[in-house]
Parts: sequence; C-alpha cells; structure tokens
Amino acid sequence: MLSWQARNRTLQRGEIPLLMGIVNVTPDSFSDGGQYNSLTSAVDHALSLIEAGADILDIGGESTRPGATPVSVQEELDRTIPVVEALAKRSDVPLSIDTTKAEVARQAVAAGASIINDISGMTFDVQMVDVASRSQAGICLMHIKGTPQTMQQDPHYDNVVREVSDFLAARIQVCVAAGISRERICIDPGIGFGKTADHNLTLMKSIPFLRQTHHCPVLIGHSRKRFLSKILGRAVEERTAGTIGVSVALAENGADLLRVHDVRATRDALIAWKAVRL
Repeated sequence: MLSWQARNRTLQRGEIPLLMGIVNVTPDSFSDGGQYNSLTSAVDHALSLIEAGADILDIGGESTRPGATPVSVQEELDRTIPVVEALAKRSDVPLSIDTTKAEVARQAVAAGASIINDISGMTFDVQMVDVASRSQAGICLMHIKGTPQTMQQDPHYDNVVREVSDFLAARIQVCVAAGISRERICIDPGIGFGKTADHNLTLMKSIPFLRQTHHCPVLIGHSRKRFLSKILGRAVEERTAGTIGVSVALAENGADLLRVHDVRATRDALIAWKAVRL
C-alpha cells in the first residue's frame, strides 16, 4: 500500500479507496455552483460530508470547469480561507485546498489545510513549488492540457497515457529537486482536463501503470463529469449512478483516492463491493 504524507498525517488506502469530499465555494462550478457559496452553507455541507464518511475535504474557490472565468487571488482567499479556518476548528479530518495560486495555498495551510491540490501540477504559478516545499503539506499534482479556458478545444494526444505519465514524472522531479519528498506527492491524471471521453476511459484503465511507474498514490476525480454523458446519455444531475459505477471500477483498478460529490452513496457501494469481492 502506498502512503501519502500530509504535514503530520499519514494517509493510506485501506480495503477501499480514501474518499475526498468536494466543497466548492463558488457560484459557477459545473455541478453544484452556487449551492454552497457562503461560509455557513459551505461549512454545513463539509460537515455533512464528514458525517457521510469523507476521509478528506477538498475546498475550492475557483471553478475549473471548461471555459470558466478566472478569479482574483483576493476573491479566492475571501471564499476559501474562512471555510478552512472554521473546519479546522470543528473537525480533525484533513483539509485540502484546491488552488493553482501560491498565496491561496500559503494562507490555507496557515489556516489549517494539510494538502495542496493543484490542477496545473504547479505550473500556473511559479511560486507554488516554493510554497509547497515550505509548507510540509501533502501535494497533489494533476495533469492538464492547456487551461480551463482552452483545455476542451479538440484535445489531441499521440499516446495519452505516456504523455500524461511523462508530464507527471517531470513535475515529480521538479518537486523532489525543491525538497518535497516523494512520500508527500500524490498524482492525478486529470480526468476531464483536456481529454476526450475516450482519453478519460483509457487513463482510468491505466491506474496500475501509473502507480507502478511513479510509486505515488493515484487520485481520480471523475465525479459527475462529462465523459459519463457519452456512456450514459445523462445530464449532469443524472450522473450519480454512473459516478458510483465508475468508482467501483476505479477501486478494482487500484485507485488510492476518489474525489467525489456523493460521499455516502459512493462509500456504501464500495463497502458492498468489498464484501462480495473474491
């Protein structure tokens, strides 16, 4: 089993993957934008995810859906830091800050976050690697092709697994050179971030290769995403069952962490899968 160091914590998959509950403090996220766009509603939602069995909470203040409009550093700080502070006082569940901005990451760690989850693999902000190195936080490096504004404009790969793996290898090398131990690094192939539905499916089948190649835990963020429409023909509000089905397959493929909206239903399905699995 691969372990992940996040400040003074050691996170490790058990018989089912760890579940990272999504807390979007945004007005425009693709699935739940505006539902938890206040301190009270965001904290209440986060606490309900903990009650449902979330192992980690991932708090984000900027939508990264295709075509999303970027927000300023100050706006992102105003959205996220009060939530991190409030949750750090009310729970000991590890908190992750979902950001590409070094200053947001720095302040979130100071407020109680123990994980930095950067969808750019720390490429959008040149200060992020230094902030991450000093923080002792767990780091999640994700692959993205382009930016949220451009990533779904006809993405192309000659070999999607190899190209994503090479990107992750290069980013791991940068982190290690900056003093971030490999034990602090988790990798994410970036489902939906500059990929077609077929690219996403191929990458989710490649989890054993990614784990063996990089010796890092693998996180998958597939919840309610657009590739499910190609499989199911369902609108975003009808993708829960498809998300759960993929979650079970990802557990079978060896994923260490799953980033999901529907924590309780996903956990129930995984526990049931574990009970009958040979």
